[in-house]
Amino acid sequence: MSKANILVEYLGFLKARKKWWILPIGFFLMVLGLLIVLTEGSAIAPFIYALF
Repeated sequence: MSKANILVEYLGFLKARKKWWILPIGFFLMVLGLLIVLTEGSAIAPFIYALF
């Protein structure tokens, strides 16, 4: 199962169930996770962790 297929199924779920309010939450969580992963070993990591 490809990652694109998972995204298509997720969007189909949102459309069928009328749960569009979940989309911004999921987007925010993905961006936050990507930010944590990319800055884990960098010099700006202490500033990111200070936010939480």
